[in-house]
Amino acid sequence: MYAAVLTAGGLLALAPALAQDVTSVSENDFLSDMPIVLSVSRLPQRLDETPGAVTILDRDMIRRSGARDVADLMRLVPGFRVSNAFESVAPQVGYHGIFGRYSNRVELLVDGRSAYSPFFIGSIAPGLQTVALDDIERIEVLRGSNSAAYGARAFLGVINIVTRHTADSLGARGAVTTGENGIHDALASVGWGVGSGSFRLSVDRRADEGLEGAYDRNSVSRVNFRSDLYPAPGHEVQLRLGALNLDAGRGQPNWALDPQRPFGFDSAYAQLDYKLALSSEEDVAFKLSRSQERYREEFPVGLLNLCPGLKDPYKAACFQAFTPSDFYSVNADGRASSNAVSVQYTQRHSNTLRSVLGGEYRSERIVSAPLYNTSAAFDTEFLRLFGNLEWRLAPDWLLNAGALAEKSSVTGNTLAPRLMMNWHLAPGHTLRAGVSKAFRPPSTYEKFADRQFDVPLLGVQVDTQATGQTVPETLLAKEVGYLGDFSAWGVAVDVRLFQERFDKLIDIRSGRIGKDYANNPAFDLQGAEYQVKWQPWQGAQIIFNQTWIDNSHFAPGDDEINAATPRRASSLAYFQQLPGQLDLTLLHSENSAMGLVADRPQARTRTDLRLAKAMRWGARRGELALVVQNLGSAYADFKREHLFQKQAFITLRLED
Repeated sequence: MYAAVLTAGGLLALAPALAQDVTSVSENDFLSDMPIVLSVSRLPQRLDETPGAVTILDRDMIRRSGARDVADLMRLVPGFRVSNAFESVAPQVGYHGIFGRYSNRVELLVDGRSAYSPFFIGSIAPGLQTVALDDIERIEVLRGSNSAAYGARAFLGVINIVTRHTADSLGARGAVTTGENGIHDALASVGWGVGSGSFRLSVDRRADEGLEGAYDRNSVSRVNFRSDLYPAPGHEVQLRLGALNLDAGRGQPNWALDPQRPFGFDSAYAQLDYKLALSSEEDVAFKLSRSQERYREEFPVGLLNLCPGLKDPYKAACFQAFTPSDFYSVNADGRASSNAVSVQYTQRHSNTLRSVLGGEYRSERIVSAPLYNTSAAFDTEFLRLFGNLEWRLAPDWLLNAGALAEKSSVTGNTLAPRLMMNWHLAPGHTLRAGVSKAFRPPSTYEKFADRQFDVPLLGVQVDTQATGQTVPETLLAKEVGYLGDFSAWGVAVDVRLFQERFDKLIDIRSGRIGKDYANNPAFDLQGAEYQVKWQPWQGAQIIFNQTWIDNSHFAPGDDEINAATPRRASSLAYFQQLPGQLDLTLLHSENSAMGLVADRPQARTRTDLRLAKAMRWGARRGELALVVQNLGSAYADFKREHLFQKQAFITLRLED
């Protein structure tokens, strides 16, 4: 299988139909300089000099996609799997099928701030809802391990959301969306400048009735503030504040032990960045951030519904003791917070040598009596030291060598190194090869969960009781990549061949008492992925990507992970500018059979259409857009009973 993948990848690398990144449809796109990437090594680098494969979703691409949140956009990134369900608190994403119930193996950065949820075992799903799409300048997605730069949560990659600079969003903006499936979205934003600074305040809400067969109402409400200040030459200060409220639900109809019920999730953050240019060749940056979150969920379970799962004589006694009106209240409330402070020093030593060094201290606290059987707080502290050296060995050879050492107060010490070589074999053509090691320590819940129910008559029933025996997961990743720019044909190429060896991956399973978390044996994933960007004629752009994964080397016991990994997945995006200031988008994605959460594998196909017209009212600009998502048949999402149906909606945007 792997040999076939390598052969196919080699043939594709010679074909003028692959893509480098997902950017706008501008005619100057292929004539402009190589995009600069900020989040791979912590050094600003050209796309063809980063130590890894990167997909860029820019502002124009985001708007023209018709997506309503960041998670849905990830369908356009090779290797990513997406769920639009709120069963895991919010829509989530995973890379290479290593999915699980929560997205906790990919790092999420929002303007450089780590935005995963400590409460939900490191899930990035709530964090993906932090800011409105209209406030995003671009999204950088590193496809592959990056613990060498960001530590434990960057186990399988990094999604870096970069919001718009306030100086680029002065004036007022507004948008409203309405349509089928109860879709009602609204946004209002205002930006202003005073002296040597500029500011932006945005408020928005998105709501719909969710997937068919799932809880019938979901809403996401946000408020975000950003300021950019320049108090003196060489000094830059940024302040960001925000809050998020999720009102949604989970569960299934007619399931007595997992009924449909509402939940609430609230989070807030504050972030302060200060950057000082010491000279034209060096600078230092400081970052302070705090986030907090609160989860609310409580629902009744009929006590009679517990009886069938018992053994006699307890079963008979259970049916005699309870009536249909007897209920037990199940609670999952809790709260979490995190604080982080970091310093980063960047220096250009010469025309051939640059480096970045730094450190971070992070503390996390979780309190939840229902999940841990105690009201005491669980505290975890992380101390990280990181560095990356970019060395131009020759005009066409670039070496990136980096590592991150992490000390956890719970799981001890880990080290994540990376070594990557880039060779510019000809103008516009680059080969990349390297190896990296990543780790992910068990989360607080995976280490200390103690979920019990003290049921009348039946006594204490244990749902999950972690024995604390889990150790950090590890990943050894090897990759070979190719970037090619065939400007004469309007084509760019990005190919990545990978081999990933996972060891000690953490999984939930039946324990001696209730469920427990344990480490799995080692297994391998290998395959290829590529991106295609092609400008075939004036005003048109075609973007195509595809991923092949050989998942035949799973060890026994990895059936859920195996089923969750599609062997083939692809997406196609076609953008066309039409006469009369009309703009057309067609998006198509599909994957071979893959498992949902604890369900049998199913294939999935989805096609979206967007037609928009630009308008102007005096000094105001606007756009009216019609979007139809999933033109084909409904498909299962997260669970077999939850279906993503066709839905159409209209969006009106206005700005000064």
